Amino acid sequence: MSIKKIYLIRHGQTDFNLQGIVQGSGVDASLNELGRKQAAAFFEKYQHIPFDKVYTSTLQRAVQSVQGFIDKGIPHERHAGLNEINWGTREGTRITPEEDAYYHRMLQTWTEGETSLCIEGGESPDLVAARQKPVVDLILSRPEEENVLICMHGRAMRILLSQLLRYPLRCMDQFEHQNLCLYQLDFTGSMFTVKKYCDVAHLQDVQV
Repeated sequence: MSIKKIYLIRHGQTDFNLQGIVQGSGVDASLNELGRKQAAAFFEKYQHIPFDKVYTSTLQRAVQSVQGFIDKGIPHERHAGLNEINWGTREGTRITPEEDAYYHRMLQTWTEGETSLCIEGGESPDLVAARQKPVVDLILSRPEEENVLICMHGRAMRILLSQLLRYPLRCMDQFEHQNLCLYQLDFTGSMFTVKKYCDVAHLQDVQV
C-alpha cells in the first residue's frame, strides 16, 4: 500500500507577525529577514525529500517560504483555497487583548462551536473549510504525487488540519503553530496520521 506523505508548513515570519498585527488573505506581506532565514533553514533540512509537487496559497509570504524548492524545478501550484482566513475589518490591526477585544471574543465564539459566524467583514471557519475542500480533493486525487509540500497560513492551517484529521472545527486551536513550523502527515488512502506536530527542529540554529 502506497502512502502519500504531506509536509504542511506555515509561512516564515513577516514584519506583521513581529509586530502582532493581524494579516489575513487581504494583507499580502512579504517575509522579513528572519522569515527568509527560516525558509532557508527549512530548505536546507528538507531539500533531500523528493517532492513531487509544491502547493501554496496565492499570497507571496507562502510562495517565498518554499522558493528554494520551486527554484529546484519542482512543479508548483498556487490555490486561493489555501489562503489565510479573511479577517475583514480586523486586518492590519493589533491583536493584543487590550487593543482588540472583539477579535478575541470571536476566537472564543468559534471555540464554543459557532464556527459559521463570520468575523465582521470577513470569513468564518466554515467558509474557509468549504473553499479548502476542493483543493484537498484535488491533492488526494493525485496518487502519483507521493511527497507533497504545502505552505499556507496559521488559522487556515488549523482549519485544514481539523478537516484532514476529522476534528470538529471548534477544536482547531488544538493545532499549535509557529512561523515555519512543520506538520508531517501520512495518508493511507482512508485516513491521516500525524508524524510530526508543529515541529521546528530545523529552526534551532536560526539567529534572530
